[in-house]
Amino acid sequence: MLMSAQAAEARKHVVKKAVVHRVAVKAPASRLVRHTVMVNGKRRVVVQRVTVIPAAPEKLSAGEIAGLSHGNDALDLKSNVAYVIDQTSSQVLFDKNSEVSLPIASITKLMTSLVVVEASQDMNEVIEVTNEDIDKEKGTSSRLKIGARLSRADMLHIALMSSENRAASALGRNYPGGLPAFVAAMNAKAAQLGMSETHYVDSSGLSPHNVASARDLAKLVNAAYQQPVIRQYSTDSKYVVEPGGRPLQYSTSNHLVANPAWEIGLQKTGYISEAGRCLVMQAMIEGRAIVMVFLDSKGKYSRQADAGRIRKWLESLKPTALGAAPM
Repeated sequence: MLMSAQAAEARKHVVKKAVVHRVAVKAPASRLVRHTVMVNGKRRVVVQRVTVIPAAPEKLSAGEIAGLSHGNDALDLKSNVAYVIDQTSSQVLFDKNSEVSLPIASITKLMTSLVVVEASQDMNEVIEVTNEDIDKEKGTSSRLKIGARLSRADMLHIALMSSENRAASALGRNYPGGLPAFVAAMNAKAAQLGMSETHYVDSSGLSPHNVASARDLAKLVNAAYQQPVIRQYSTDSKYVVEPGGRPLQYSTSNHLVANPAWEIGLQKTGYISEAGRCLVMQAMIEGRAIVMVFLDSKGKYSRQADAGRIRKWLESLKPTALGAAPM
């Protein structure tokens, strides 16, 4: 049947509209993978096409959102925040965004340890991991199972050395008055130390609401350094605990501790996506006690590499030349 001119024109417009709105869907990327298998006692090579799922883009840190990553410095540090001082004289040797308050992740555990030690609780008392210590913030796992029992000293040891989150949570819960009282004590200690840009909400650092500036963290490092047990636990490279069942060996979260070229007196690492990679350290460099703070660094080992850059720079200068911080 022949269509009228009006009907034909209408159909032409409908077809055009459909073509304009057609969306091309890109097929997922794929690649060929070779497997060697045994069939009836004989080796056979099987080629299989597998789909490659692209990795999800990494979440922006709070520092990146604030625009701190747009600034450069003379040493090309990968950390968006850096603060280096002479521990003895408090002279500032390097300063990069040190006044900005940012999430600090497991650097929090340094304050946790200071509150525990200064409370003079029985370090031999055995405390137990419970359901309350499960990470509901980030959903991270732990080698300490529910029902695991360790002395307070062992909990403190692996919290500092290996950043064990359930251990840090259990330490906070077993403070007089429980975790709320412990967090209040953390904030009170921060205020006492003059850490005006600091606030804590938990004892592990899993919450992005645990925040501090690099200047504040330098004050915390100085205070924690006065406690020999914190110096010892934070700089151990390996430690074995027996929480029930087979023994568990923990390792340091900072590979510089085991490097004989470094003389580290205290350290703590931290990471959550909002904070980036963080590191605080006290180390002897050219006969001087140096405190270093690095926040919001990208890359698993970039914070340690930044510590190396600072050390190399300090070693290249005579002490009398360490005046103004390079920017």
